[in-house]
Amino acid sequence: MSTDRTMLLLGGTDTHVERAAALGTRVVLVQHPEKINAFQTGLVDALLMIDYTDWDVVRPLAEAAKEVWGFDTVVCLTEGGLETAARLNDHFGFGGTPHQVIKRLRDKGAMRDHLAATGSRLTVPSARVTDRASLEAFGERAGYPFIVKPTDTTASFGLTRVNGPEELPAVWERLRALLGSRTDRGTTLFKVSEFLMEAYIDGPEFSVEAFSFAGRHVVVAVTEKLVDEAHFAELGHAMPARLSPADRTTVVDAVAEFLTTVGLADGPSHTEIRLGARGPVVIESHNRIGGGHIGELVRTAYGIDLAAYGVGWPLRAVQELAGEPRPVAAACVRFVLRDPGTVTAVSGVEEVAAHPDVLGAHVSVRPGDTVRSVRDNWDRLGYVSVRAADTDSAVSLCERLINEDIHIQVEAPVTGPVLEPAL
Repeated sequence: MSTDRTMLLLGGTDTHVERAAALGTRVVLVQHPEKINAFQTGLVDALLMIDYTDWDVVRPLAEAAKEVWGFDTVVCLTEGGLETAARLNDHFGFGGTPHQVIKRLRDKGAMRDHLAATGSRLTVPSARVTDRASLEAFGERAGYPFIVKPTDTTASFGLTRVNGPEELPAVWERLRALLGSRTDRGTTLFKVSEFLMEAYIDGPEFSVEAFSFAGRHVVVAVTEKLVDEAHFAELGHAMPARLSPADRTTVVDAVAEFLTTVGLADGPSHTEIRLGARGPVVIESHNRIGGGHIGELVRTAYGIDLAAYGVGWPLRAVQELAGEPRPVAAACVRFVLRDPGTVTAVSGVEEVAAHPDVLGAHVSVRPGDTVRSVRDNWDRLGYVSVRAADTDSAVSLCERLINEDIHIQVEAPVTGPVLEPAL
């Protein structure tokens, strides 16, 4: 659909830039200097290279850019720029989701406060960490285990599970070390400014990929999260989620209720939820497309391009979805993990990528690289994504490919004293 309108696109991946350009709109791209590449510059009409997380830098440059290019909306689908984009839309009077609502989603503590204030059934006891004593007090009040996490980072960075009071001294020292630092793996866009404590949520975990059209929430997919309780790194995602009809309805209804409660009325959302002894409980939510190749899985399993909707809806350059789509296939992504050590050889990736049911395959490590113990999503070594006729088949195929067909040889680190050879 062609339009003579202009958007200011804040941040974004190659896919976001490509979809925006395909709409026929003029695209003014604001991109972080560390993220820009030739593909993006070749598609856009103008480029501003600045740190788009810095409001004091962005605001005057955006005002000047509006005078030159006369953009009609500000669009962002990446975590680091969501708040800045909302502030700009508020500043220029463009409408869309207000910054106040985005702040509730970006700040995990603000989300819990809002849910508690509205009496929502979808939350758990929580409190901000103020000092060592606050950890002890929360453990006594909420019980063990409980979770401590930064309020405003991503990819499970800095998450800690506190299993008992004996762990509190070490947890407090870790929090002190992280406070004020920036995420040091994958991106440096996020700064650790505060920690939140939450009661532990049991049960299987899912995410709901939805799109909201002026307050009407359309669930596009329910994603089954493949996890390991030993760490916070996600093992993978599969869709359609293997849920009974009753449980699926419970999850879908809970997310629609949540989106209305927090005030999200337009655009994509990725809401993580657990279904356990407490019933449905929201872990966190984002007004963007889910990471970890979820957008690719949605295109494969449901034929819906969430990125195209995400950049097109603010200008009403796409049609509303009439309702929840039916799956046309199943899809799965599994992430490659290995034990700690030094990589000595990598093979099988090209062969896996050539498999007719493989959507993508990539391994980021090379011989000589160090594999660390798994803590969060940044410690994953690669991925394989596939399509299949059903979810069981998709998950099985992914597991076989990453565990049997991709070979990463790792030499374990020396754990004991190294003895000099006898002469």
